[in-house]
Amino acid sequence: MSNNALFYLTSNDMPLVSHADGIYIWDTTGRRYIDACSGAITCNIGHNHPTVKRAMAEQLDKVAFSYRTQFESQVALDLASRLVDLTNGDLDKVFFVGSGSEAVESAIKLAVQYFVAREQPERCKFVSLRPSYHGSTMGALGLTGYEPLEAPYRSITIGSVKVPSPDLYRYRESSVEDHVASVLEQTESAILAAGPETIAAIALEPVGGASTGGRMVTRAYMEGLRALCDRYGCLLIMDEVLSGMGRTGAWFAYQHFGVAPDILTMAKGLGSGYYPIAAMMARQELVDVVGRSGGFMHGHTYAGNPLACATGLAVIGVMDSEQLVSNALKQGAYLREQLDHLASQYDCIGDVRGIGMVQGLELVEDKASKQPFPASFNAFDKLTALAKDRGLLIYPRRSLNGLEGDHVLITPPLTVTAADIDDIIALLDDSLAAFEQAVCS
Repeated sequence: MSNNALFYLTSNDMPLVSHADGIYIWDTTGRRYIDACSGAITCNIGHNHPTVKRAMAEQLDKVAFSYRTQFESQVALDLASRLVDLTNGDLDKVFFVGSGSEAVESAIKLAVQYFVAREQPERCKFVSLRPSYHGSTMGALGLTGYEPLEAPYRSITIGSVKVPSPDLYRYRESSVEDHVASVLEQTESAILAAGPETIAAIALEPVGGASTGGRMVTRAYMEGLRALCDRYGCLLIMDEVLSGMGRTGAWFAYQHFGVAPDILTMAKGLGSGYYPIAAMMARQELVDVVGRSGGFMHGHTYAGNPLACATGLAVIGVMDSEQLVSNALKQGAYLREQLDHLASQYDCIGDVRGIGMVQGLELVEDKASKQPFPASFNAFDKLTALAKDRGLLIYPRRSLNGLEGDHVLITPPLTVTAADIDDIIALLDDSLAAFEQAVCS
């Protein structure tokens, strides 16, 4: 039994972290790692950025915390205004929270209260995709479609209406277009079966994260979801906790598809790991309706606290000044080229997918049939451990409802250069060679 008083998902001993800078992180033995997954796809601007540290220190010299019912802070007003600008006016109002799960909970509650205020309280059900990940708090977990996370809590969560996620790798129809049409038909059928008058919103990740390894959708799919929402009078929620804040090569992933949400969530890259901050954004009309009914019956202690908002403002300032959104698109294309090359060299890589600095590799036992490794083999953990042994941090999960279909995410900070990517690829190449050797032994 370890003497460590902490416990998390596993009991494995971890190296003690010492310090970090840029794309690198060191443990207390002096070993250096390339952070090729930005922690939990969080450190968008890299570690130890002097501009952000300075902004945080300056805010600490003023006030670190004030409560939203007693004071407003200028940095909160400024950050909210900046986020509205980043949506190009698609969304008008901002509600700050402390984590991605809280942002999704806020989206759920805003949607429900909006319909209560419109005298449609029967609209209390949500449609979400399987697989998907929306957070670990109870409401967000209800939206999540990832069996290992859902199973222990199914008796105490309110599950959503689950519909298939588009799978542009494993689809069985004759074309991607037919596959998307089939998924949309199944989604509409599920809405009709549940009762269209009971649906509050459809929720999705525009670019898949941990649950799917960078799985993509198409413009036609996004347009189809928007049409379903409009047809049946429900809202469209886009969860950009992972894909937002420039990671895909646009400020928000939905902007690649030309379809705007009614409610948007973001977190991770907003604070870039320097301080917990997240947000929900919504259209003005939703907030106005809720406001006229007595106000949004929701809130958190740390909502909009000055230190968090100063951090978010500084992060956006760095992204602007260093042109990190365009760098994510440019270097993401180069990263994709190099990953595609690795896929041509290794039989264990079945699919490479993603956009910008969200890139995923799905591992397979048989490339031709797309047969996944047996779940008991734990391919995703094996490759991740081999990479870590070589000083490379990548992010593992499973693509097929969390039960099989191993994948890893390659999601470095948006500050990476082509030379950095070459270093990542060299270590990943070595790790994959060792993985294939282990598979064959």
